[in-house]
Amino acid sequence: MSTTVTIKDVSKKFSSEVVALNCVSAEIKANSFVSIVGPSGCGKSTLLRIIAGLVPATSGQITVGGKQVDGPISDSGMVFQGPVLLQWRTVLENILFVAEIGGKNARDYKARALELIELAGLKGFENSYPHQLSGGMQQRASICRALLLNPSLILMDEPFGALDVMTRERLGFELQDIWSASKNTVIFVTHSITEAVLLSDTIIVMTARPGRIQNVIEVDLPRARTLETLRTPRFLELSAQVREGIGTQWEG
Repeated sequence: MSTTVTIKDVSKKFSSEVVALNCVSAEIKANSFVSIVGPSGCGKSTLLRIIAGLVPATSGQITVGGKQVDGPISDSGMVFQGPVLLQWRTVLENILFVAEIGGKNARDYKARALELIELAGLKGFENSYPHQLSGGMQQRASICRALLLNPSLILMDEPFGALDVMTRERLGFELQDIWSASKNTVIFVTHSITEAVLLSDTIIVMTARPGRIQNVIEVDLPRARTLETLRTPRFLELSAQVREGIGTQWEG
């Protein structure tokens, strides 16, 4: 189960002096993994929040599954840069929390939660508390929580940004495995070119503020992608295309 996202002429002004987005249009296919990259401050996270219905656009329109977004959308999961876990709840309880706040019986989702925990490499830590986990493990729990209700749309705002390079690389491969098993539509904001090329079907490259779409790159690498993929000529070509699109604006 997944859904198409249509972004049409979306602009966002926070004030007359601060224009975050200017006439952004894109079509995000169902079941696809789409990354948004661009220089810091170009409006990537703002666009993600507008898609989620958490922030209103100043002008333009977004539809998710053919329905116009005019407020928070229910059939979605969001993963932030930090794991945002409840410190007094175990891993399992944190994952089940999304069912509770949705008015559902958490016991009905325990089997699904345990399945996700195993898929994310957290088996054996279901009764651990966040302070007992590494940063990477906490973020895996956050991803599991977003996937618990199997929403049609997953929005991820630099979920690995606070992690070291080795940990984020490992989590990138794990995220690929989790997504391959569910095939939700994923929109993934990242500063990492390698991450974007490794994970994506499509990469949207944005300009500096006010953010506009500069280029859309289709990633034609076969799946599943492995460490060997990172060394192939095509991977390097695609990485160069993204880097060229961002140009001297790139930070990080």
